[in-house]
Amino acid sequence: RKAILLGNCAGQHAEASQLLALAQALAEIVGARLGCLTEAANSVGGYLAGALPRSGADAGFNARTMFADARKAYVLLGAEPEFDCANPVAARGALEKAEFVVVMSPFRHGTQYADALLPVSPFTESAGTFVNCEGRAQSFNGVVKPLGETRPAWKVLRVLGSLLGLPGFDFESIEDVRKSLPAAADIAAKLGNGSRVAIATPATAASALERIADVPIHFADPLARRARSLQQTADARPPRARMSALTLAQHGVADGAQVKVRQGRGEAVLTAVADPGVPAGVIRIAAAHPSTCGLEGLSGPITVERA
Repeated sequence: RKAILLGNCAGQHAEASQLLALAQALAEIVGARLGCLTEAANSVGGYLAGALPRSGADAGFNARTMFADARKAYVLLGAEPEFDCANPVAARGALEKAEFVVVMSPFRHGTQYADALLPVSPFTESAGTFVNCEGRAQSFNGVVKPLGETRPAWKVLRVLGSLLGLPGFDFESIEDVRKSLPAAADIAAKLGNGSRVAIATPATAASALERIADVPIHFADPLARRARSLQQTADARPPRARMSALTLAQHGVADGAQVKVRQGRGEAVLTAVADPGVPAGVIRIAAAHPSTCGLEGLSGPITVERA
């Protein structure tokens, strides 16, 4: 029994579609099953709920396009783009240029670019449904009452949609929201990892040094980033520039030395670490951390030099 599984690094790569097409072709050649591991607890649920660009008259944009081609206004729900976006530099730049930005969050943040802060309760104070990568729907209810005058995000969105006269915002209860999702028996039929993208030769040659990024478990969302207990664990240590011994030697850097890395318009000073699990020509630098959120992209060309 054989399987090829693509994880978060492949899904967030600039050439994600090509990586999936190549993996699919390889799976067909060797007779393996192809699987994709979602990066969040409810990625599949978001797709099922239609939280993605559509075609036709109501066509929308994906997050990358919305930040690359700045919009006049943004509504951010439970997200801190400077940490949660693949390209935090582009996201921050677009938000600062926008005429109006609304931040919906349980926490006070984004005051540098937000024009309105709307407090919403976290998932622990609300009800909802998660759908995991195998299509299993799992509903939950809030374990405590929302703090003060905060409301679940779906209620705030419902009011905003009604005030703007938009269709599809007439929910009266969380059960109404749940009923808008496909029935559990129909979810499996909507899931599939097949790709219709044609395999193409890369447009440009690979650079001398490429970045690959991971998101440490305790930096993955606003709740974890603010958990004092989690931030005292080994998994919350600041990111380091992880390279093979060969890559360190090629750049004249000693294990444990300080290095300056540059990616796009940003740079960071980090501690270099020899890591036998990182291929030559690659530097692994974690994202979603204040020390690395000035770098552009979770993948792509990067340079390194002694600090």
